[in-house]
Amino acid sequence: MSKSGEADDPRRRILVHALSLGALTGIPCMNARADVFGSTPSKLPAGQSIYRLSGTGTINGTKATLSSSIAPGDTVETGPASEMVFAVAGSAYVLRASSKLEIQKSSATALVVSGLRMLTGRVLAVFGKSAQPLRLQTFTATIGIRGTGVYLESDPEQTYFCTCYGVTDIAATADKQSTETVSAKHHDKPLYIVAGASAGKNIRRAPFINHNDQELMLIETLVGRTPPFVFPGDDYSVPRRDY
Repeated sequence: MSKSGEADDPRRRILVHALSLGALTGIPCMNARADVFGSTPSKLPAGQSIYRLSGTGTINGTKATLSSSIAPGDTVETGPASEMVFAVAGSAYVLRASSKLEIQKSSATALVVSGLRMLTGRVLAVFGKSAQPLRLQTFTATIGIRGTGVYLESDPEQTYFCTCYGVTDIAATADKQSTETVSAKHHDKPLYIVAGASAGKNIRRAPFINHNDQELMLIETLVGRTPPFVFPGDDYSVPRRDY
């Protein structure tokens, strides 16, 4: 699992500058968004699930294309050096390379996302407000989420988890004494959830790594929402915290 932040794409600064000036709907901002994302982001039309697919991916084991449909209950995977940006039932995702994500549904018939199961890989996700908390599962963590933006990296030894905004209830899978509720406005408290530490010590503070606000803006746009924060000015690269 990577412990260092990704380099900022210089093209993203164009978009950030436009946003910081408040040009959310003007032509300069739309052109900047297209330059950064490859096309102008907007809410996906009914029937379209995938916004962008780089490299290779599968849905329930079948090769994915831009016309593929994704629904609650499906399993989405990406190959090496690949990435898939998609939306499902009011939630939206950036699935990084070599990742496998199970999108769980609430019942055998309901087309509602009830949770995610991710044993290996990395994903950025946003969710609208729901009546019941969604449950996110990894090897080392069980996380309750509701109306939030989150980023996680999962492997058998640990989970990296950032509550980008919203409220999450985090528990170490093998340690009932390691629990934490995070209420975040802007990446305020990233955490590692590990296995094998002494009781009550399997949740640890972590740095901010490997995701940014531009990606959150993109996937919220795909489901017709905006992130609940304001971009800062020209000197912005990615949000950072000192711990």
